[in-house]
Amino acid sequence: MEMEARNSRQENNRDMVMVEDNTSVDWRGKPSNPNKHGGMKAAVFVLGLQAFEIMGIAAVGNNLITYVINEMHFPLSRSANVVTNFVGTIFLLALLGGYLSDSYLGSFFTILIFGFIELSGFILLSVQAHLPQLKPPKCNMITDSEHCIEAKGFKAFIFFLALYLVALGSGCVKPNMIAHGADQFDQNNPKQSKKLSTYFNFAYFAFSMGELVALTVLIWVQTHSGMDVGFGISAAAMALGLLSLVSGTFYYRNKRPQGSIFTPIAQVFVAAILKRKQICPSNTQMLNGSEQNNVPNNESGNLQLTKRFRFLNKACIKAEDGSNTSESPWRLCSVTQVEQVKVLISVIPIFACTIVFNTILAQLQTFSVQQGSAMDNKLTNSFHVPPASLQSIPYILLIFLVPLYDKFFVPFVRKFTGHESGISPLRRIGIGLFFATFSMVAAAVMEKKRRDSALDSGKIISIFWIAPQYLIFGLSEMFTAVGLIEFFYKQSLKGMQSTLTAITYCSYAFGFYLSSVLVSMVNKISKSSSNGGWLSDNDLNKDRLDYFYWLLAVMSFINFLFYLICARWNSRNAVLANTQQYEKQGEELINSNYGFNNSKRMEINENIP
Repeated sequence: MEMEARNSRQENNRDMVMVEDNTSVDWRGKPSNPNKHGGMKAAVFVLGLQAFEIMGIAAVGNNLITYVINEMHFPLSRSANVVTNFVGTIFLLALLGGYLSDSYLGSFFTILIFGFIELSGFILLSVQAHLPQLKPPKCNMITDSEHCIEAKGFKAFIFFLALYLVALGSGCVKPNMIAHGADQFDQNNPKQSKKLSTYFNFAYFAFSMGELVALTVLIWVQTHSGMDVGFGISAAAMALGLLSLVSGTFYYRNKRPQGSIFTPIAQVFVAAILKRKQICPSNTQMLNGSEQNNVPNNESGNLQLTKRFRFLNKACIKAEDGSNTSESPWRLCSVTQVEQVKVLISVIPIFACTIVFNTILAQLQTFSVQQGSAMDNKLTNSFHVPPASLQSIPYILLIFLVPLYDKFFVPFVRKFTGHESGISPLRRIGIGLFFATFSMVAAAVMEKKRRDSALDSGKIISIFWIAPQYLIFGLSEMFTAVGLIEFFYKQSLKGMQSTLTAITYCSYAFGFYLSSVLVSMVNKISKSSSNGGWLSDNDLNKDRLDYFYWLLAVMSFINFLFYLICARWNSRNAVLANTQQYEKQGEELINSNYGFNNSKRMEINENIP
């Protein structure tokens, strides 16, 4: 009898998994077929889009400071802020893309619509860079900056219009590329779950390949054939990316939009406030939605009520007047709805800890490029290395390192940790944040060496002295970026995967905006020095960029220590939630009619983490 009951439960659980899988649809809106749709064969088309899209946007963003200074004639500090504000806006707009995808459009159509907006921005940038009427008169900003005319009026308008069309398109495309590719894998299937981890690693591999081509081939074209040709190639790369996306239409598993995703979140807070004076019943089964939480292992998509952020639990207290009148959703929420809001709150500190990390990234795309411009960039007598191409150094390493990491490191470590990703996303993020500090230490040491050589002996050192700071940060980004996306995507927030992925990109936005604020603050605070400020001049030999890098190194290390506290708090909350869930499941199973004996009770207790 016990064996029959166990087999019956397993069959029921399999049926529940199939029902969950059928929430995904094919291109016609019909339930997807696991044998035809999804999997790595579908994700490959999305990886193609990722590679081509990053190729186009990286060629613009990573060399934009050179274009803004040399062609638009903006001063150094303003040029750096133009770049950081542009990149920051891209990642901030990721929230819009995630919201539209989860609520109304779905990831596929969101990518398609905003992909064409991004393509139009690339085309307009190419036209603006090609026509002399849309640029100020040519002038050498290094030797004759005082007489150079800065782009203003209609010329500046066209430039910023094109730039922010690219930002709007790219911002809304980025989170949906990751989410749409990840949607091709069923997390309820253990084999598919392992492949999902592989997908995240190869998504970063595609990112690295796109960055590498952009920072070598495309930037070389920009330097030798002109920015108009370079921007045109970015447009062509984006067009190829959209073609790759459309080619996989018949193979995709698509998730249906859920309607407004922020309304249920707001309802929890409103209901909790309105019922703040009520007392939660000791029997949680009396709370709204608790009767739906009797399925083991959460296979129904429901969540068990936990004790963290207990003030929100009041949102699911039923009316005490005994009437059967249904309450407004703004006064009564389900247990699952409340628990999803708790998950969202608990990941915010992890998100906050990656902002300084992305502030460091901003420096590698702005001031480090200017460092390279002040160094000897000759590889041979006839070949010069474009300064922006130095950012390709970590990606050359990573296109070899990422596959090795997934093929050998993950299976090896999995034997010891039992984690499907080898190491947990939180640990992966922590390793990356730790390495980021040493990237700024290397940058500060190198900048002092470069500046001292230029001032003391008039010697210009080789541009390859910059390589260590890029290599260290590239390794750091492989851990942090992939770990952050995997961590957020796997949270128990049904129907919000695109939005959660977008939140990870918001970290980039805040990091780049923080960079702009830091540059302005440092200039104001350090104006009392004899040189007028650490970053106030267009000449790095007069500025003290090394001091600024040391400041970032200290901030990064403090941020790492703060992350350790946040990660420990998040892990402890997750363990407590799982423990309560297992205890509740054990109690329900023991009290059921399945005839569990003491040995089965011990088995349940052993499963509690």
